[in-house]
Amino acid sequence: MTTTTEPREGYARALIELGQQHEDVFVLDADCAKSNYTNRFRDKFPDRFFNMGIAECDIVGTAAGMAALGKVPFANAYANFLTGRGYDQVRISVAYSGRNVKIVGHNAGTSAAQEGATHLPLEDIGLMRAIPDMTVIVPADSCEMEKAVRAAYEYDGPVYLRVGKLKVPDVTSADTPFEIGKAIRFREGSDVTLISTGNMLFETLKAAEILAEKGVSAEVLHMHTVKPIDSEAIAESARKTGAVVTVEEHSILNGLGSAVAETLCEKYPVPLRRVGTKDVFGLSGTMDELMDYFGLRAEPIAATALEAIQAK
Repeated sequence: MTTTTEPREGYARALIELGQQHEDVFVLDADCAKSNYTNRFRDKFPDRFFNMGIAECDIVGTAAGMAALGKVPFANAYANFLTGRGYDQVRISVAYSGRNVKIVGHNAGTSAAQEGATHLPLEDIGLMRAIPDMTVIVPADSCEMEKAVRAAYEYDGPVYLRVGKLKVPDVTSADTPFEIGKAIRFREGSDVTLISTGNMLFETLKAAEILAEKGVSAEVLHMHTVKPIDSEAIAESARKTGAVVTVEEHSILNGLGSAVAETLCEKYPVPLRRVGTKDVFGLSGTMDELMDYFGLRAEPIAATALEAIQAK
């Protein structure tokens, strides 16, 4: 039986560990510490926690100032508003200025479902990916989230980390490797390549099983780092299978699908199909309802893979 865990659990655990090990770790939040689980860091290190109120621009600007003084700030807020309202500060005060700030977008993707349509971010990866020198990480589950937080701290430069709120299937383990910019091959295949990011890894692996029952051999790559994208892994797999499908809990515009398309155009053009939201805003509902509504399930992924194979 598959277990499920909130990705924010892994985030909180890793953040506290970093706080215990490194006195330069500071945490800022937008009056959402209870929801984001940064209250756990606050309780242990009150002198290194700052509740900035619902003021995403101030959070990012203050974090940039802390970084200028040698601190490693983790700036937390709901992803929709941190990457949208705070975009100018992220772009200029952090990235352009070369500040070592970790931008942490919470309630990401469909996990924001019951917060309402305005709170559901489907464009955040694209916004952050467009900023020069910004690293974009989208972990699959709570276990990988812990590794991503530690890797973000060790990385000297701006990072956008996408954190889900609600429980998702546990797919990775302590033994699963993690390196920024390096894809993980979860399944070998020869007919089609399925490339997922974030919590879509679980549904993508299920899609590969459905395809196997139909006699189709699907390779599965997990792309936890959307930028810098592992272009070599993408091209190598495309040469082997001849068709690619991307899967993301995000708009197919400017996210993983676009990054993979850019890579294939330059390195090894093959038929490509993208699974994700289709140039639309979010909706209200449960996470399961939205996953169904947007077609972010194994069956539609498998069907899309068959389309890509037919296009060879």
